[in-house]
Amino acid sequence: MQLSVPSSGAAIAPLPALVAKQPFLWDNATVYFLLTDRFFNSDRTNDLAYGRKADAAPLRGFAGGDLAGITAKIERGYFKDLGVNVIWLTPPVEQIHAGTDEGTGKSYGFHGYWARDFTRVDANLGTEADMRRLVDTAHAHGIRVLLDVVMNHTGPVTQADPVWPADWVRTGPACTYQNVASTVSCTLVNNLPDFRTDSDTSVALPPELVKKWKAEGRYQQEVKELDAFFARTGWPRAPRYYLMKWHADWVRKFGVDGFRIDTAKHVEPAVWKELKQVASSAYEEWKQCNPHKKLGDEKFFMTGEVYNYALGHGTEFKMDGGVLVNFYANGFDSLINFGFKSDATQNYETLFGTYSAQLQGALKGYSVLNYVSSHDDGAPFDAARRLPFETATKLLLSPGAAQIYYGDETARSLTVPGTHGDATLRSMMNWDELASNANRGDYRIAEVRQHWSRLGLFRQAHVAVGAGVHQQLSAQPYLFKRTYQKNGIKDTVLVALDLPANASQSIDVHGVFADGQKLKDYYSGKTALVIAGKVTFDSNKNLLLLAPE
Repeated sequence: MQLSVPSSGAAIAPLPALVAKQPFLWDNATVYFLLTDRFFNSDRTNDLAYGRKADAAPLRGFAGGDLAGITAKIERGYFKDLGVNVIWLTPPVEQIHAGTDEGTGKSYGFHGYWARDFTRVDANLGTEADMRRLVDTAHAHGIRVLLDVVMNHTGPVTQADPVWPADWVRTGPACTYQNVASTVSCTLVNNLPDFRTDSDTSVALPPELVKKWKAEGRYQQEVKELDAFFARTGWPRAPRYYLMKWHADWVRKFGVDGFRIDTAKHVEPAVWKELKQVASSAYEEWKQCNPHKKLGDEKFFMTGEVYNYALGHGTEFKMDGGVLVNFYANGFDSLINFGFKSDATQNYETLFGTYSAQLQGALKGYSVLNYVSSHDDGAPFDAARRLPFETATKLLLSPGAAQIYYGDETARSLTVPGTHGDATLRSMMNWDELASNANRGDYRIAEVRQHWSRLGLFRQAHVAVGAGVHQQLSAQPYLFKRTYQKNGIKDTVLVALDLPANASQSIDVHGVFADGQKLKDYYSGKTALVIAGKVTFDSNKNLLLLAPE
């Protein structure tokens, strides 16, 4: 789908933000996933902490983005104007201090997946006060926060970052993915120690962590909290329970609303059910202590990265070796849908109809998080960014929750010369291109951002878009409706795509909306009355996003 867009080089002012008329539903969430270090640098004094150096391979070192930078963009309305209602943060925990060569040149833990201390904010990203301000600011703007959680592994071992004790981690064998054991009880890659999450044996705190906490003057407080946690739960002091306590503290302290679980299929499924229990308890405690900060009464949310899970798997994911595992029965409300990027090559009705049928059938009561590009997926949809309008239309109008990867909405390049592997997917956010409305030949960046914004605001205002039942009304022109009716919430929308551009649009809405009803086109912002079963708009665009005003 190619939109009819202006050719002027001037930046395009977005439509006024449309206030959501429906309550928040995770099934209809628009999640903005960003690498904190690569998004926006608000504080240049913390760009290199712990003696780190600017000596990494291209796009494999810290680039300066920080928690304060995300907060600044929330305050400026960047996310609100996109209709985003959830921000997914990469792990903010303290990373290994040194760099290491993982086969693609010297790399640092800028991405957050190489933890050194799960109880501390990494100084490159900011402070505990910065984290609290971010979550509080997000909540004040109606945005929930999804925190990335790693329980599979520590960071790589370096001279500055010793290996954890043997009763905490295994350093081999490497995973071969032939069966469950060689997928779970192994190291993902060389020099990435694997937590012994299967162990029930009590272990002492790692000596390096004890030494660190004492130097920071917080050893006694940390031990006191751990003693209280284990006394309250009755669980053994096994590695996974320490990790659960530490991760849940981010919920209890700051009020994060959910977890995105990293490498979920590489940990025993039952562990995630236990983590959900601990995090849920922490969330309820935080809400009780902060009634003026909470956004709603929904329960703690968890989505998971079960590598290669696709919508068609339903609730039964086939592990390596053929064993079926129901991750939804083990604490997950949602799973990341790795299949969407290939499904997006289908026509609209095949894509939308199939997704609705599955979500209203085998997956009823659960959801998926669709995406087109990500931080470690080397085969994104439209890697060359030739189809940014179609990409947005398919992602944001598909049944299920939607994940915008930072820069999807500004056509940030996913191909950076001189990089290797997934580094090319992790460039700095292209703020300069957005500000200058850069010309990409077939389109301008601000026009792309505007398209994503209008679709996102439509999703935000109407839960039926992502959570409703899909029904095609006409193949030519392509019309469909979505309806949602549950727990006292009723919502209906009608969408027309691939209409003739630069023409007045007259659409048959008989049986969906009544005569005399006023409808808003959320794409143009215009309104019109239904007359004799039809509604007419002179928007001169090739799509309409209709709902009662």
